[in-house]
Amino acid sequence: MSTIPRPALFSYGFRPFFLLAALFAAAVIPLWLAVWAGHAALAGPFGPRDWHIHEMLFGYVPAVLAGFLFTAIPNWTGRMPRRGLPLVALSGLWLLARLAVAGALALPAWAVMVLDLSFLLAVAAISVVEIVAGRNWRNLAVIVPVGLLAAANATFHIEAMTRGAADIGMRAGFACILFLILLIGGRIVPSFTRNWLSRQGPGPLPAPFGRFDRLALMASAAVLALWSLAPGLPGLCAAFAGLAGLHLLRLARWRGGRCGRAPILWILHIAYLFLPLGFAALALDAPVAGLHLLGIGAIGGMTLAVMMRASMGHTGRPLEAGRVLTASFLLLCAAALIRALLPDQGLDGIGGPGLSGALWTAAFAGFVLKVGPWLTLPSVARRQPNPAARPRA
Repeated sequence: MSTIPRPALFSYGFRPFFLLAALFAAAVIPLWLAVWAGHAALAGPFGPRDWHIHEMLFGYVPAVLAGFLFTAIPNWTGRMPRRGLPLVALSGLWLLARLAVAGALALPAWAVMVLDLSFLLAVAAISVVEIVAGRNWRNLAVIVPVGLLAAANATFHIEAMTRGAADIGMRAGFACILFLILLIGGRIVPSFTRNWLSRQGPGPLPAPFGRFDRLALMASAAVLALWSLAPGLPGLCAAFAGLAGLHLLRLARWRGGRCGRAPILWILHIAYLFLPLGFAALALDAPVAGLHLLGIGAIGGMTLAVMMRASMGHTGRPLEAGRVLTASFLLLCAAALIRALLPDQGLDGIGGPGLSGALWTAAFAGFVLKVGPWLTLPSVARRQPNPAARPRA
């Protein structure tokens, strides 16, 4: 008796969620720019500013996070990955939440909140079930930031309903995501770098995770928590300056300067570099520049880099960024710098937001054009990469 073949798109968690996240990222910023310019309007529960912030923090990022977790957890536990109908249902839930937040479903604010929170809570619940079933106790800790991100999302909705604008929820969302990057990025960046450098011959290798990393993480958690709840606290600017120095030193210990021939590695180092840059801007009391360096550069850059690498590795492609994906990442970096440094309006009314938004959109469009077919088609037999190969299309 023959069986109906399962679509490749829903055969592994990274496939639908990375594709949805990238498509959303490419489409939502042009819509935001139209709203910002007064050419379009949304009927959801948030004002234009809050909708833009919410959908980046609690729309785009959770989709990437779901793809990452549903791909990493089977590796941690040795269990088969979730596939098929559960992924279809979760993808549908995520899409419904995006429509509801934009006002397309005409739901009351409380119902939008419930629908929006359901996705993160479902991701957390499935992750807990899989980790416990696999007795992989030490990785249960990754669920804590996911739960905190859901709490920040709830706070965002409640503030918007009661105060008309979300501030604590915004900062708490940033804090949760940035800490996840500090935690997970602080593991994968030196690990991938060490693996590659070990094959290149003698030379210094990244420092192993140790006391310095734990100090940096604890200090970051404390400062980000204080900033979330009390952004005007005296001494907070000095604390962010200290964080910038800590993470510059942490990054220097990972030997990114030796990765010049491997774009798939140095993009991770550059994405992490935007963390101390953003912290430095906050230390200088430049919140708009700081939040965009952190949001576009650190969060956007690290998620894009991780989606690239995971998609290559799990679809059988060589771990080589190639010209298209390297250019996509560099466009994203330019988007972050332009949005942080250029004024809102420039020559002929084209300023930071418009130019930055165009570069962001082009970056994710490049990802979709290059990686999208990999995500929707079956994996190929793995080929051995040439470590010294130049970027190619």
